[in-house]
Amino acid sequence: MNKFDVIVIGGGHAGCEAASASARLGAKTALITHRRDTIGVMSCNPAIGGLGKGHLVREVDALDGLMGRVADQAGIQFRLLNRKKGPAVRGPRTQADRKLYRKAMQNEIASQENLIVIEGDAFDLEHADGEICAVILADGQRLSTKSVVLTTGTFLRGVIHIGTSTTPAGRVGEAPSTGLSHTLLSLGLALGRLKTGTPARLDGRTINWDQVGRQEADEDPVPFSFMTDSITTPQIACGVTRTTEATHRIISDNIGKSAMYSGQISGVGPRYCPSIEDKITRFGERDGHQIFLEPEGLDDSTVYPNGISTSLPADVQEAFIRTIPGLESVDIIQPGYAIEYDHVDPRELTQDLQLRKMPGLFLAGQINGTTGYEEAAAQGLVAGLNAARRAQDLPSHSFSRTDSYIGVMIDDLTSRGVSEPYRMFTSRAEYRLSLRADNADSRLTPIGIQLGLVGSSRADRFRAYDEAMQRGRKTLHEVNLTPQQGRTHALHLNADGQRRSGYELLAHTDITIARLAEIWPELSALPPKVSEALEIEAGYAVYLERQQTDLQAVRRDEERQIPTDFDFSRISGLSNELKMKLDRVRPKNIAQAAKVDGMTPAALALLLSLVKKHPIMPASRVS
Repeated sequence: MNKFDVIVIGGGHAGCEAASASARLGAKTALITHRRDTIGVMSCNPAIGGLGKGHLVREVDALDGLMGRVADQAGIQFRLLNRKKGPAVRGPRTQADRKLYRKAMQNEIASQENLIVIEGDAFDLEHADGEICAVILADGQRLSTKSVVLTTGTFLRGVIHIGTSTTPAGRVGEAPSTGLSHTLLSLGLALGRLKTGTPARLDGRTINWDQVGRQEADEDPVPFSFMTDSITTPQIACGVTRTTEATHRIISDNIGKSAMYSGQISGVGPRYCPSIEDKITRFGERDGHQIFLEPEGLDDSTVYPNGISTSLPADVQEAFIRTIPGLESVDIIQPGYAIEYDHVDPRELTQDLQLRKMPGLFLAGQINGTTGYEEAAAQGLVAGLNAARRAQDLPSHSFSRTDSYIGVMIDDLTSRGVSEPYRMFTSRAEYRLSLRADNADSRLTPIGIQLGLVGSSRADRFRAYDEAMQRGRKTLHEVNLTPQQGRTHALHLNADGQRRSGYELLAHTDITIARLAEIWPELSALPPKVSEALEIEAGYAVYLERQQTDLQAVRRDEERQIPTDFDFSRISGLSNELKMKLDRVRPKNIAQAAKVDGMTPAALALLLSLVKKHPIMPASRVS
């Protein structure tokens, strides 16, 4: 009972994905959490997805992870962001019912084979012969294991700040984790402090909804999961309002009372999700900042005012909130707060999210310097996958930045580290035309099947979809017509005499498969999902062909591994500063080495030549 292949510490978004992934691979897995009923809790904004983040959710789903299908069950306001722009930058998002999300996630965890939940406080880690071997609970219980996944969120020496008041906590009402911070320090790891924040929670029954704007859900909600055929949960509208000059004046007059501006907090906050104090200080010229009033559930009167995260004292929060249109008489259920916590420099990790200094110990989520549910979930899946493979004596699997946003994020973290909480954006991916939310399944589900992550029901559905895609693609390449023939079907093409295949015709924005089916009826048999995917694929085909050379070069560099014992200090021709940076970063491959600050083309060519000559050369022989 006290012996496991994998132990996952933490029942948040990273922990749930890690535990599920490990168990799906057949590893005997334990999930340790303070309280079973907090598994799947949405600590901050009750929403999933968005620009960049939505891509990560789709990729987690493509690998049979949990977040996408749980969000589909709990989503109460689905919106496809950037719908009018190209598919590469569209971002699926949903406002979620907190209670429904937590319930659905707990059901997924409870029904997963090879997985048990243990209520307890993970206080220490035990290691022997330089490898992890056990987790010690605060009550003294010892759980032996081959791999541990640490997903502590904001609990590592977490402290909540409201004005000058501080409370040790991982989130409101829950104790922080202190023992594990000391354990990580004892391993010689570099720890830092980061902070995040949340706004006050409002009683929606006291909001004057007639005085605020409305944002409706999409009429045709787009699910996150490949396994979801339709959204059946009722959809709601959100309110929209703005801060006023009076709001800004109260905040400015009391800025010194903010935990962030009093010098009380040392941690760095997320640049792309600033507090209202930051907005007023940095963008003082604006006459107002938008606020979205997001209901937290279908049968919950609590409202999340997205856009006014703060660490001001509770009385100041009440004063400035009541200067906002629609909120003049609002009741505050819980004041907003900032939370400060420890994180590990992610450059301490290899690309499988395993600590270099402690084999068998994997980290995922905010402990690696990220922010957001989606980033945490994606890391959790990767850490759980590789923790299970290690326990089964299988080689680790790394995702490439050429095949996934998951790969982009992990490569960014492990090669560059963080100076602020990391958030995923589509702009972080060099090859975002090919890394689209709509093709996540085609990119990653075959990899998931090969790794054993994907269950039979998804595998069967994907194979049917893939076969239909191949049939449709084949038909589109086989059928063709001349510009003259096109005119007889009211297709306006350049009169160049060139025959164009159906696939080439789809590159025209005004031509769809439904339109081509009027010419070639066999195309009408394609399922709607397949037709849409082929239209997007064909539209990007020319650009993707041009990108292939770059993709292949990056993949070659990723495949060119640098021996783990490579001695950078003894390479002649490199500056001492660059040698020190390479030794600190310990790049796994040439692609990672190219990103090291100060790396020049000449230095990279020198390193590449040595790696080619001595692919498994011991450190003592590097010259």
